[in-house]
Amino acid sequence: MTADWENVILLSADALRADHLSCYGYERETTPVLDELAEVSIRFTNAYSASSHTREAVPALLTGEYPDVAVDSGYHLASETVASTLSEEGFATGGFHSNPFVSRAYGFDEGFDHFDDDLHLGQHKLIALAQRALDKLRNRHYARAEEINERSLNWVDSLEEGQPFFLWNHYMDTHGPYEPPGEYATLYADDGLSGRDAQSLYQRAIDEPESITEEERQLLIDLYDGEIRYNDMRIGQFLEALRERELLEESLLIVTADHGDAFGEHGYYEHPRYLHDEITHVPLFVRPPGGAGRVVKEPVSTLDIVATIKSGIGESASFSLLEDVDGNRRVFSQARGEDEHSHLRRYAVRTQDGACFGERDLDSGAIEFGDMTDRSLRSELEAHVEQRVRVENGDGAAEEEVDEEIERRLNALGYTE
Repeated sequence: MTADWENVILLSADALRADHLSCYGYERETTPVLDELAEVSIRFTNAYSASSHTREAVPALLTGEYPDVAVDSGYHLASETVASTLSEEGFATGGFHSNPFVSRAYGFDEGFDHFDDDLHLGQHKLIALAQRALDKLRNRHYARAEEINERSLNWVDSLEEGQPFFLWNHYMDTHGPYEPPGEYATLYADDGLSGRDAQSLYQRAIDEPESITEEERQLLIDLYDGEIRYNDMRIGQFLEALRERELLEESLLIVTADHGDAFGEHGYYEHPRYLHDEITHVPLFVRPPGGAGRVVKEPVSTLDIVATIKSGIGESASFSLLEDVDGNRRVFSQARGEDEHSHLRRYAVRTQDGACFGERDLDSGAIEFGDMTDRSLRSELEAHVEQRVRVENGDGAAEEEVDEEIERRLNALGYTE
């Protein structure tokens, strides 16, 4: 192994948009921990997710491949993850999260020695039934950051001393419905919501965005910011636990998000299959051992994370976030349409100077271009679209029956299957 680090720690937050972090210019101090981390990291001010929603964004994050390669038509994992790569290099690999879309039901445990997706699959049936009953009673939609930290640190402590490891923690706290716990519920909001009321407002924002009043919109934002502050605190506790174990200085630490969240900027809430900044512009911090402390304004992608890790262990990779970034770089994103828009594929290209958006109709083959802050990018995006479009029929993927527990969690999180 040629890397300057022994371990790789990837922390990702679900639905965390960059412009709601104080170190990215937000007016509220939502992220004091990440602000401090930014001082000793490489902070990328123009990092974009490869997609706008978990089913495509997380696969891209873990594989370094565009979503059209990372997953099949049923969103099952279709490419090798960085966990597999590092496992082959002798790393212990552990993943901890509670997002049903990237659970073992969709193959995302591939490459992980230990994979805790909080869905109790494969556990004793009576234990699983008891957990489901308790979850329903307390209106629990996902494992809180505190639980993710505890589980992952227990796994780290179980490893033999000196064993290099890859750890992926994915935090769901910033995902709706926004129910910041305890004091965080009223940190920014005069009156917090909890339980069914929070879920009802969040679901209505998704289903009937035009019905949301300005007061309700601000309440959603206030609660979202409270979740960010809570999650930031828990990340701080996790990093402190790593320091106490003398592991942080031996590790490459990467902190990012799979995508952002919208609050009506383009007529929708949450994170549907569009590619606007509010749902693709994500925070990204890369801290090598010893720290770094610089800001990079050139555009980068969440696809670059796997390439960075691979380059550190001597694998062939065309790019590393630890090296200088070309100012002329182009960053592309994509998203499949769903339901009545399932025949559409949306694409975007971003540079340091502008952006261009396009949409392809699979039925007609026509490409329509939307917002362009840089018209010269149209031909480049068109060429990229032609390169990415592939035949979707016959790739061997069919949507499998969804497990009862997964379906319950998805409904609670605002998803309808």
